[in-house]
Amino acid sequence: MQLSEGEWRVMNVVWSKHPVATRTVMQALAGETGWAYTTVKTMLDRLVEKGALSATMSGNRAIYRPAISRGEARRSAVRALMDRAFDAAFGPFLQFLVSDERLSDADKAELVRLLKELEEKDIDTGTESENDTQSDGVS
Repeated sequence: MQLSEGEWRVMNVVWSKHPVATRTVMQALAGETGWAYTTVKTMLDRLVEKGALSATMSGNRAIYRPAISRGEARRSAVRALMDRAFDAAFGPFLQFLVSDERLSDADKAELVRLLKELEEKDIDTGTESENDTQSDGVS
C-alpha cells in the first residue's frame, strides 16, 4: 500500500490519537497544512478505501481507527522504495544506507547489533543464509 505525503501526515495523527473524528485530525494538522475540513474528510475516506483505516459511524460522524500498523506502512514504503530505486535488490539498498555519511557511529553499532541478533536467531532456528546453502560444486 502506497501512502502519499499527505496520507502519511493523516495516518500519523490517527496512529497517535485514535479513535479520531475528522475534526480532530484537521485540528492536529492545522498548523502544518491549513487543510479545510472537506480536504481532511476526503483524505480519511481515501485511506478507508485503501484499507489503511477503518471507519464506524457514531451518530452522524465517522470515527476512524488504523487498520494497519505504523510498522506495516513503513515496511510497505521501504519495499516500494527498494523495488523502484534498487531493482528490488536488498544488498545495494543496504550498502547505500550503510555508506551514507549521515549514519552515526551509534547507528552503525545498532546495525551491527541487529545483524548479530539475526545471525543468532538463524542459528537457534537452524535456518541458513542464502550464502550458506549455495553449492560451489566442491564436495
